[in-house]
Amino acid sequence: MNPSSIDNNSMNTFKAAFSGPVITPGNAEYEHARRVWNHMIDRRPAVIAQCRTPSDVAAAIGFARENGLVIAVRGGGHNVAGYAVCDDGLVIDMSLMREVTVDPESRRARVAAGARWADVDRATQPHGLATPGGEVSETGVAGLTLGGGVGYLRRKYGMSSDNLLSVGLVTADGHTLTASANQNQDLFWALRGGGGNFGVVTAFEFQLHPVGPEVYSVNPFYPLDQAEWLFRTWRAFTAEAPDEASTAFAIWSIPTHPDIPAHLHGTDACLLDGMYSGPPEGGEALFRTMRDLDGKLLDFSGRATYLEAQQAFDAFLPEGGLYYWKSLFMDRISDEALHTIVSMSAKRPSPGILVIIRHLGGAIERVAPDATAVRNRAAQYMLSIDGGWTDPAESTDNIAWIRHFWEEMRPFSNGGVYMNFPGFAEDEGDPWPTSHGSNYQRLAEVKRKYDPTNLFRMNQNIRPAEGP
Repeated sequence: MNPSSIDNNSMNTFKAAFSGPVITPGNAEYEHARRVWNHMIDRRPAVIAQCRTPSDVAAAIGFARENGLVIAVRGGGHNVAGYAVCDDGLVIDMSLMREVTVDPESRRARVAAGARWADVDRATQPHGLATPGGEVSETGVAGLTLGGGVGYLRRKYGMSSDNLLSVGLVTADGHTLTASANQNQDLFWALRGGGGNFGVVTAFEFQLHPVGPEVYSVNPFYPLDQAEWLFRTWRAFTAEAPDEASTAFAIWSIPTHPDIPAHLHGTDACLLDGMYSGPPEGGEALFRTMRDLDGKLLDFSGRATYLEAQQAFDAFLPEGGLYYWKSLFMDRISDEALHTIVSMSAKRPSPGILVIIRHLGGAIERVAPDATAVRNRAAQYMLSIDGGWTDPAESTDNIAWIRHFWEEMRPFSNGGVYMNFPGFAEDEGDPWPTSHGSNYQRLAEVKRKYDPTNLFRMNQNIRPAEGP
């Protein structure tokens, strides 16, 4: 819809009721405001409403309904699939709502829906506290949490969504609700892993845990020809790893960075990545066997503040790159799966493609599979094929290769997909029933209750269940 086709009276009434900026294509801020982290996404909304309050959100929803506009919701704008922006519709932009308040006595944090994890970490770490967030500090809190949320504290304290105490949101009919264990329990269940299907979240309340100020990170790099051996070594480590150790094996090309010797830039390598969330000396002892292997190229392991560890990969995944990520959950990694991952990864068409296998389990699997919308609790690993490049001419070939790799790995998976890394959700069929199993029907019923017309459909969409 062209903004000029929106009724002027309706637009004027909306602006009068709205406290934040209302941006349309004629505004100087429009080009910047319409952009999201992944610049492969290039959409042009009719209106961008930058909210300051929950009342602004309600007004924006009403305006969209009145004018028949598709709604996209932007939290941190980091979702790789680009759902935070739409063509010709209304973007409800939460990026001005980034407040974080901490109660260190009760170990709780209240986080506005436009915040990024860096905002949360900066507020909680002065108290020696944290809650599970993303592995890149610029990731938005809202998108990561609503999709489950896997980060460096996952085995010790679970997913981001597992640490929710309450959620404030505005529903499709403009009502402001609180969802928690005591209020709107069905909605609270669905929001923990069901994505942005049920309303526009305005605030989260998280449980905090003692973490930091120092942690121990493991980050050794080895030559690519040692990948299969290192992968086997790491797989054996994960079988006995304590909950404090959240680790991953990866294949990548060493990036260009001032802290890395120039002769290693672009070198194909395998590496380990992870964090020990207990006392740093425990991590130093635990990870020593994986750091002291022969042939090491680089090693960034060591003690660091939690803030430093959370920001370590930010520079390698900058805003404005071209990104395409696909994922699969795996209950186990067989020798055949391991060999396939290594052999396929050696043929990556771009040095910016990161193939990473994260160890799950721990606190994640101790939550019952029907306790929240997140279903894949038994999966011990998650394979993620994270493509990142800068030249648009590479996009077609890189995406085709990632999709081919993903298809080759599907027989080794349990069929589940981490909904925060869905590619562009272009696969045939609906991924929700496969990823959420018996939880799917319940999600569809909650959707029917809170959004029966599917107003919020610019997402990994759950269609409302058919009524009786």
